[in-house]
Amino acid sequence: MFIEIFKSKIHRVRVTEANLNYVGSITIDEALMEAANLVEGEKVQIVNNNNGARLETYVIRGERGTGVICLNGAAARLVQVGDIVIIISYAYMTPEEAKTFQPVAVFPDENNRLVIHTGQ
Repeated sequence: MFIEIFKSKIHRVRVTEANLNYVGSITIDEALMEAANLVEGEKVQIVNNNNGARLETYVIRGERGTGVICLNGAAARLVQVGDIVIIISYAYMTPEEAKTFQPVAVFPDENNRLVIHTGQ
């Protein structure tokens, strides 16, 4: 049996762009992706702290060091530039694996730059 466990998150990151005319997904600065152990194409949940919207999409690698957080396609209707969001990933594992698994939480600064990287 497998259960779905919190794997990682980028906590309270600022939306820099919303592009309605793109196919879909979220573009994330590559440095933040690496810190949060996210891979391109991975499914993530986005939680908008400003309006309570929640959505699922997949990750696209953004240019390293730019701080880009861009919601693309239909997801762009659920955010405004400047909104604060949490980007969460999950993983399937056995209950035994879950007991010792250590998730990653990334806490960027107000410019979406990595400043604190902890175990949760």
